Amino acid sequence: MKVIATSSVLRTIRDEYLGVMGFVPTMGALHEGHISLLKRARSDCDHVTVSIFVNPTQFTKSGDLDIYPRDLDRDLEICGELGVDLVFAPDKTEVYTTNDETLIRLPYVGEILEGASRPGHFAGVAGVVLRLLNMVRPEKTYFGAKDAQQIRVIRRLVQDLHLATEVIECPTVRAPDGLALSSRNIFLDSNQRRQALTLSAGLFNASDAFAAGERSSGRLRALARSAIRDQDIIAVDYLSLADSTTLAEITGDVKNDALLSIAAMVGSTRLIDNVLLVV
Repeated sequence: MKVIATSSVLRTIRDEYLGVMGFVPTMGALHEGHISLLKRARSDCDHVTVSIFVNPTQFTKSGDLDIYPRDLDRDLEICGELGVDLVFAPDKTEVYTTNDETLIRLPYVGEILEGASRPGHFAGVAGVVLRLLNMVRPEKTYFGAKDAQQIRVIRRLVQDLHLATEVIECPTVRAPDGLALSSRNIFLDSNQRRQALTLSAGLFNASDAFAAGERSSGRLRALARSAIRDQDIIAVDYLSLADSTTLAEITGDVKNDALLSIAAMVGSTRLIDNVLLVV
């Protein structure tokens, strides 16, 4: 496994790898969710590149960037054990130029839900992913389904800019109790983690009702929210039931595949989760 810190070396070394290159972009603090992406990429592709870069442009809340978990040594150990070929671990100056002015704006899919709550977040995500894709030049790029809106932003980016990579969505990985895995989970104390379980519990309640035939968008939203109604340390930012492709909110009955998603503050930690309702 080669660990690379500069974009110039990455571009040179990348040419040595023939065949299909799979790419897993991460911000480090790797957990089982990331590991599932790495294993999928390893099984699909001839070679695998992982980026480990805590992207400053996607943080919208003061202080979040500074406290984001980092453990490069452990991340490299995991990558080595999983047969990763290249790890790109740059600093900010390798990704952004000193006077960088290029912004990627997605005025609909990037500015609703998470984009509305965190203005500029998806501009930062799209900008860094575009730069990384141009440097790594992968045939396949892997993302987890937990970040459902992010995947739709990246798909739109790839489509609109004719980027030569296939975006592959992999299932959300959960702890045995149902909590969606996230690098931010380490900030939850035992009480917060217990209450955080109500986020997935509500989604599962609605998903079970949908599978049993419930199609009313209002009742499905109410079921998803009911599990967290009495939790005293959870502040729901949004609960969305939207078309799975466009993310347009559904009124009336659900007639096509839908994405039921939630974002909430659990104590001081922001968590997101979702389930796909397939007609």
